[in-house]
Amino acid sequence: MRASLDTNVIIHFYRANLQYILFELFEDGVFIYEQIRNVELENHGKTVLDKVDDDIAAGKIAVYTDQKLKEQSVYLIFERNFKDNRKLYGAGDMGEVYAISLAQTLGANALVTDDVKQGGPYMSLLQFEDDIMPFTFADVLILRYLIGKADQYQTVKDFNSINEESKLNWIFRSQVSKFIRRFFTEPYREEDVRWMQGLVTRYGIRIKCKMSELRKLL
Repeated sequence: MRASLDTNVIIHFYRANLQYILFELFEDGVFIYEQIRNVELENHGKTVLDKVDDDIAAGKIAVYTDQKLKEQSVYLIFERNFKDNRKLYGAGDMGEVYAISLAQTLGANALVTDDVKQGGPYMSLLQFEDDIMPFTFADVLILRYLIGKADQYQTVKDFNSINEESKLNWIFRSQVSKFIRRFFTEPYREEDVRWMQGLVTRYGIRIKCKMSELRKLL
């Protein structure tokens, strides 16, 4: 999978020194729009900026500038996506607007954002017929656990680290329940169900067993 990152999720993973999880799960690439680096992170994530820049320099995060989009002949597509998304989400969600617009332009599989308010990008994308799948940091940790890149103990530990470092006050049991509803019991979109079925087949995941093991710790 390829993923476009929103400002908040970058800050949350980097504060907990768990940014490697993003590169581990999204093996096909992680990228951001230049405004997220130059404006959003400068304003809201200065404490992690040096680490982010190190990963950009190392090629772990691709930064897309307007010039780069023009060179790839997709700038006009990005501009149109940006205008459309700005109407949907407004000026208060600029980081999310950039991240979604870039994901749509580049044909990315995933948007990683922790903005889960009603009417925000995460909840809205779940209700759109769109190829982009939104994930929160908790979703990312659960997916990593399901495909066998971490056990249940490490998964809970990493959730707690991110939750505490960013003072989010999220409850992991609730996040696991939301994940199960989304992909198994009360899905918003059939696309999500088919995608999960493919993941289960590819990795031979025993969903009931895995979820039971995780829930025992919560």
